Amino acid sequence: MAKKKENPIDLNNLKPEEEMKYEIAKELGYLDKVMATGWKSLTAKESGRIGGIITKRKKEMKIEKED
Repeated sequence: MAKKKENPIDLNNLKPEEEMKYEIAKELGYLDKVMATGWKSLTAKESGRIGGIITKRKKEMKIEKED
């Protein structure tokens, strides 16, 4: 099976949702690990923590828009 080609990550050219993901990873201290070895290097606990925070922030943003 062929290996998946990995493209270098351009932190200055991200979609808003991806930008939030990288921002949270940085806040939690995971960004260096992600940049060195990719998202697959995170444990399920670390990934879940990022996902939980993303969900929380999206809900907060939705509430702010409604006000």
